[in-house]
Amino acid sequence: MKRRIRLGMGIGLLSLVLFSGCGNQEEVTGNAEEQQTEIRVGTTPGPYSELFLQGIKPILEEAGYTVTDIGFTGVLEADIALNDGEIDLNVDQHTAYLENFNENTGADLVGITPIPTVPAGLYPGRKDNLAAIEANDTIGIPNDPSNSARALLLLQKAGWIELDPEVAPIDATLRTITDNPYNLDIVEMDSAQIPRSLADLDYAVIPGSIVYSAGIAAEESLLSEDILQEYELVATVKEANQDSDWAQAVVAAYRSEAFKELLAEENQTGYWFIPEESQ
Repeated sequence: MKRRIRLGMGIGLLSLVLFSGCGNQEEVTGNAEEQQTEIRVGTTPGPYSELFLQGIKPILEEAGYTVTDIGFTGVLEADIALNDGEIDLNVDQHTAYLENFNENTGADLVGITPIPTVPAGLYPGRKDNLAAIEANDTIGIPNDPSNSARALLLLQKAGWIELDPEVAPIDATLRTITDNPYNLDIVEMDSAQIPRSLADLDYAVIPGSIVYSAGIAAEESLLSEDILQEYELVATVKEANQDSDWAQAVVAAYRSEAFKELLAEENQTGYWFIPEESQ
């Protein structure tokens, strides 16, 4: 069942708690009346954009900003639009993906604050428990470099493969596997295709956003990743805007007492990994 993020308090209460936590409205607005007052956020299907729209947008609007939601089908399209100045912000990528995008395109996007993240998980396909692993089983993993490395680290955590310790974890690839005792057939594929391919896979590693979009219950995960800092989601802007008043207002909203209280209510099952800044 697809999780829904409920806004457990009124917008007015969100604002009240935020301002009492920050001391005064100026800390959130950053003197918004003299600066940019519209924030164009690029959203994509999944929990991160939804959390922003239901939990962060009301805080920013109460602080005097106009938040405009511009939808995209995926993070790549949103990043291109962000780099081209068509939007101001997106909230659907981790640092490793962001750095890979910058390297491949010459973009200058930066994360301004870590935000709550849904861990990637090892999910059942034809087999429904880790102990059922056998020689020559087929494992589906994402094919983009950052999430592929993330998946391989999870397979190593399961004890199914070993990776070259001389290679940085975020740089892991199929070529850096040093031991594959089960002779696993590890198949890289587009992340969005993995849920539709589970009937043809024994197991699969699926990023949290894809789990959400596919309507898979996070509780079905057989094993969850230990999130490295590089895989924490970040609110992302162009480098030139990172110190702007509106960008710092976004940072303040994610770190506000109002948002922390919302997360405490919504995360009782441990669905979200919460960065220290939002605890």
